[in-house]
Amino acid sequence: MLTVRKSDADKVAALDAGADDFITKPFSTPELLARVRAALRRVPVLSGSSSKLQFGELTIDFGARSVTRRSKSTHLTPKELDVLRHLTQHANEAVSHRELLQSVWGPDYGDQVDYLRVVIKNLRRKIEIDPEHPQYIKTEPWIGYRFDTSPEAS
Repeated sequence: MLTVRKSDADKVAALDAGADDFITKPFSTPELLARVRAALRRVPVLSGSSSKLQFGELTIDFGARSVTRRSKSTHLTPKELDVLRHLTQHANEAVSHRELLQSVWGPDYGDQVDYLRVVIKNLRRKIEIDPEHPQYIKTEPWIGYRFDTSPEAS
């Protein structure tokens, strides 16, 4: 975010509203470019990975931002897509709350577990047969979540 507002309250409000960074006017062009480069370094690169994944009756289409289960297609929000992408990139591994939050929301969001819980709950409603007893997105107590690709999830 590029703005003339300089107060701490303005900065906090902008970051809480979704801004990844905050720079005030007047600004230095080299600093702005360095901040853009830093933000681009935080973007995950999906080199060589498919835009579609299949797990039994579940198909995840990252390009179309949708999941299909038993021929029923559901659209994903950007945050749901990013969380699901990160979990599938680390399939069968426990991914900590902090890692997921910082990967999806940014480096300043390691402790806002409530954000993550809401997205996980919505994802489970969209991809699980029984969201109360998930087969794919498993909770790892005191750690985070794991995307399970085991045969019983198929």
